[in-house]
Amino acid sequence: MIPLHPQRVPGEPEALRWIIPAGTLPCTGVPAGVPGPLAALLADGTLGRVVVEPGAVVTCLGAGRGWGTEVAPVRTALHAALADPGGWVAGGGGTDGARDDDVRLRGAVREVLAGAVGDFARSHGGGIELVGVDGGVVTVRLAGACHGCPAAWLTLHRRLERELRRRHPGLVGVREVGAR
Repeated sequence: MIPLHPQRVPGEPEALRWIIPAGTLPCTGVPAGVPGPLAALLADGTLGRVVVEPGAVVTCLGAGRGWGTEVAPVRTALHAALADPGGWVAGGGGTDGARDDDVRLRGAVREVLAGAVGDFARSHGGGIELVGVDGGVVTVRLAGACHGCPAAWLTLHRRLERELRRRHPGLVGVREVGAR
């Protein structure tokens, strides 16, 4: 049985991100088809949407549903669906899943920069500004004392990137653009 670990999705109370081993599923984004047990929950309205991320499956409840009563059936259906990776059919080439993923990642970046990582940079007279998120790549600009600091790489990768990977397994990477 593939291990599942549920995480809340910040700002989306109807969603749970189920952490799974990377490479478990053959596709990412909004699948065009999922194996029977999960398809049944989509068909009966228990789930409104399923999105596959690298290392996770995000399940969003249908209208009027709550995790208090639905978490067990969703977990059971997801275990059965993960046992059938061939039953997962890649979406029709649309980018809505990727766009949604970038929106969630942008939210995670804002939270992290408003919290401990941003506080750390500010405590040293610097700052980290979000420039953009595209395809799972976060682009930032170092400001103040952070720009040109020899320890900036450690702050970006050991603090910012590590915390973003913890919150959003679909992160591809963090890159810096020149300071203004």
